[in-house]
Amino acid sequence: MSSTSLWYATRASGIVALVLLTLTMVLGLATTSRIRARHWPGFAQQELHRRISILAVVFVAIHVLTSILDTYVHIGWLAIIVPFASPYSRFWVGMGTVALDLMVAVALSSALRQRISPRTWRAIHWVAYGSWPLAMAHALGEGTDGFKLWMDVLAGLCTVAVGAALGWRIVEHRTSSERARRVGAGTRAVPDRSAAPPAPPGWPAGGSRSGRRQPSATDLLTKDRP
Repeated sequence: MSSTSLWYATRASGIVALVLLTLTMVLGLATTSRIRARHWPGFAQQELHRRISILAVVFVAIHVLTSILDTYVHIGWLAIIVPFASPYSRFWVGMGTVALDLMVAVALSSALRQRISPRTWRAIHWVAYGSWPLAMAHALGEGTDGFKLWMDVLAGLCTVAVGAALGWRIVEHRTSSERARRVGAGTRAVPDRSAAPPAPPGWPAGGSRSGRRQPSATDLLTKDRP
């Protein structure tokens, strides 16, 4: 492939990867927020999230490979995994490398999900959410189309989508916490009905309203004895 073909492939794959990563973020936040469509089962949403995540990784791999093979600039193979190791545009390429490392961490943790604790898996996924802003910074700072109007509009739409999903996640978390707190307070306020209820006003404790002592079993057995 010529350098021009690689350049176009790098630009196109990078933009597609950014859109797919945005969709992955939105679906991931929607899944944790338990947002469901009326006729859309939860397992289908999770499967869609998984497939889009795989597509995002594929296009990121194409973007990285074509960037390395392009002889117009020298990035270096080490810059694929080591942040800020590229002699060309060290900072912006380094941002993309960190985003790639986080995506790889998510992919590996998903592959090893049955062998690691749920807490570790969730922690890796939460940290990996930082790959999206890093990828956005890389696209706008290093990308050839970063200063074009259509790219600014696309970046704005992606930002609004992720921001809306994140805002919904925060609101849902606060609502769930408040609901759980109210349920816990209501449970503690329920009286213990296993104990005997107190005698009504005017009734002697353990007796009848007339004040007479209730006969015991012994009284009943010895009633007819002389």
